[in-house]
Amino acid sequence: MAADLWFEDSRRSGDALLGRGARLAGGLRALGVGEGDVVAVLLRNDPAFADIVHACRIAGTYYCPINWHFTAEEIRFLLADSGARALIVHAGLLDGVRAVVPAGLPVLAVAEAGAPAPAGAIDYDSWLAAQPPYDGPRVAPRGHMAYTSGTTGRPKGVLRAPIPLERLDAQLERMRSVVAQTMGIVPGCRALMAAPLYHSAPGVFIQNALQMGERLVLCARFDPEQVLALVERHRIDVLYLVPIMYVRMLKVPPEVRARYDLSSLRFVASTGAPCAPEVKRAMLEWFGPVIHETYASSEAGMITVATPADAAARPGTAGRAVDDGEVRILDERGSPCAPGEIGLVYVRQPAYPDFTYRNNEAARRAIDRDGLVSLGDMGYLDADGYLFICDRASDMVISGGVNIYPAEIEHELVRYPGVADCVVFGVPDDEYGERLLAMVQPVPGAVLEEGAVIEWLRQRLSGFKVPRTIVVEAQLPRDDTGKLAKRRLRDKYWEGRARRV
Repeated sequence: MAADLWFEDSRRSGDALLGRGARLAGGLRALGVGEGDVVAVLLRNDPAFADIVHACRIAGTYYCPINWHFTAEEIRFLLADSGARALIVHAGLLDGVRAVVPAGLPVLAVAEAGAPAPAGAIDYDSWLAAQPPYDGPRVAPRGHMAYTSGTTGRPKGVLRAPIPLERLDAQLERMRSVVAQTMGIVPGCRALMAAPLYHSAPGVFIQNALQMGERLVLCARFDPEQVLALVERHRIDVLYLVPIMYVRMLKVPPEVRARYDLSSLRFVASTGAPCAPEVKRAMLEWFGPVIHETYASSEAGMITVATPADAAARPGTAGRAVDDGEVRILDERGSPCAPGEIGLVYVRQPAYPDFTYRNNEAARRAIDRDGLVSLGDMGYLDADGYLFICDRASDMVISGGVNIYPAEIEHELVRYPGVADCVVFGVPDDEYGERLLAMVQPVPGAVLEEGAVIEWLRQRLSGFKVPRTIVVEAQLPRDDTGKLAKRRLRDKYWEGRARRV
């Protein structure tokens, strides 16, 4: 079964997508892209992603999605580090990166608004139409090779090992069980994706939806009211959202929300960042008991899921481990933490093949402990094994010897009337070592007064958790999945001063 794809007002059937994928697989082989090789993808959300997903399964190649907001130098690094053997790029993006494309690298340009392929590039659609379908041997399927966000240096490519063909069916069954519980994708579902496909979780979502679903609706970008309209129009039952999208949807006026029938929704999958309990409660009141939150990573896959019942009984939990997944909380010495004690989160999901970091095996070994990996998150397990994430270890603020987790403060601050987005981090303080600073982005037309915001927080948080300074910024550098470039904002305050990272 292969899902059909709807994008804006166009539709491609599942059979047509499989045919395009087979031709892309054949064409890439003709360009010299072999099994285990990498194709770089620099695209906005586009139907071409479906071609690429199918082609990589057929020909056993990896695709490396690149954030098209990156600078040319950041893209230069990814093209080189990934070892890309070809580049698929939107025609309108090529001029901005042409200088960093390695000499001799085949470039396939996906047209935009009917514009022809730029000079030096191959027109993707006309080239694809002329390619014979892949006719090579059956190979182990591959998927995306995501790059981490690089919060502690250069981003790292997560290269997952292929599944041997003799174990493929059994392994796929285990993976699909995890996907069903964490993302809601099951055979025959109708799914909608409005997040950028250059991120890991959206890539996993569409890979599974294209294989098992009846219909996948892809949005060019996230627009709250458009999402509501598409859910009603296509009778969507599986929807992917992240917490910052919840916040923006909740700011849609009630009279506008009431125009749309959302009764088809069965499962809303949430990854990317912890969701504030109050935000999740408001979404559950609106959407009904369909919101599921997952703790996941590019490296480990989907580890836990918090069902709507879990959210009601244990506000703030990321849920319990799925199937054979394992979660341990360890202290600085590597000893297990007691229930309720905060430590470093280590996880393993055996439904997924192991991984390494491309060109950086040492970094892979550094995060391993007894077969589990840690991505630097701090959290705890309660007495019943439910996971609670506090923050990243690198984001934790130590002020006067007290550990403070900015995520808790951000969850409150984003609820303040007139706040569209926010970030909290530690800055130098001669007396306390660090003190809290908050940056807030107002909704258009809103005026935020520092004193009023601080007083509002004092009514909701302990005094030591309230930032001393509130900085209003017209725009915070946060991408569409809600991940904010906190390190870049924080680093300018720490220039020339020692600080752990």
